Amino acid sequence: MNKQHVLITGAAGFLGSHLCDRFIKEGYHVIGMDNLITGDLKNIEHLFKLEQFEFYHHDVSKFIHIPGELKYILHFASPASPIDYLKIPIQTLKVGSLGTHNCLGLAKAKKARILVASTSEIYGDPLVHPQSEEYWGNVNPVGPRGVYDEAKRFQEAITMAYCNFHKLETRIVRIFNTYGPRMRLNDGRALPAFIGQALRGEDLTVFGDGSQTRSFCYVDDLVEGIYRLLMSDYSLPVNIGNPSEITLKEFAEEVIALTGTSQKIVYKPLPVDDPKQRQPDITKAKKILGWEPKVARKEGLKITYEYFKSLPPEEWHKQPKEFISNK
Repeated sequence: MNKQHVLITGAAGFLGSHLCDRFIKEGYHVIGMDNLITGDLKNIEHLFKLEQFEFYHHDVSKFIHIPGELKYILHFASPASPIDYLKIPIQTLKVGSLGTHNCLGLAKAKKARILVASTSEIYGDPLVHPQSEEYWGNVNPVGPRGVYDEAKRFQEAITMAYCNFHKLETRIVRIFNTYGPRMRLNDGRALPAFIGQALRGEDLTVFGDGSQTRSFCYVDDLVEGIYRLLMSDYSLPVNIGNPSEITLKEFAEEVIALTGTSQKIVYKPLPVDDPKQRQPDITKAKKILGWEPKVARKEGLKITYEYFKSLPPEEWHKQPKEFISNK
């Protein structure tokens, strides 16, 4: 019996690689696609020996050709950290616009269902807390984060246009802060930044006074929510994240306790447009998907720390000396 084919863009990235694992486990033939601008083949090298996996080194901002039938497309190609999208702003805008357009066109041609990865960043620096899917956001389109925020907002708009005009089966997941093995230590986000600094024996950098909040979801929980959303019949955006909110000062203290080191916290000015609060309202995910996170932060942090600690020490030192956000 032929396996159904799934295309996952951004397959060599943190989330994309975990999705490849999940769909292989579910019995699909997985086609991974990545231009490796931020992804790493090490994340999927364990899959190359499998008959049910193939890889295309390709930029989705250019025309996509996949032979044969496709059942599903999961569009996860995009830089996703402040360091990345401030370093490659044009590529970030292109993958959210041209890349999404190409994926939607492919889904239409193949009569495939497509799920696109949006983000809590579409809410910007929110004036509503927690953030529900009905909130339209507070985004500065010309600020330093606008290249990412507006790329994702356009991505949602064109996806809904294809859903409404072409009657394409579309799904939109709004992903809140996620963590776990295969994150990059040098991607500039709070969790790998703190752990990287702890591993190197450096003080932990908190921007602002540390009162800004984040809500961290373990990657296995996120993948489960994404899988359920893809298999649902709901086409509007759905928040997937962990509503357990924590200040960045408290989070830095948790990392110091976890790593058993004696570093202190140092404070630096808050970057432009850095969100002060971030917490998902997951009422819809609970009601429509029967989903809520299962992994407690203490448990997930321990697994993630052990993963980072197991990396060669030279990997620890790839972390930039200066971080630009506690995203």
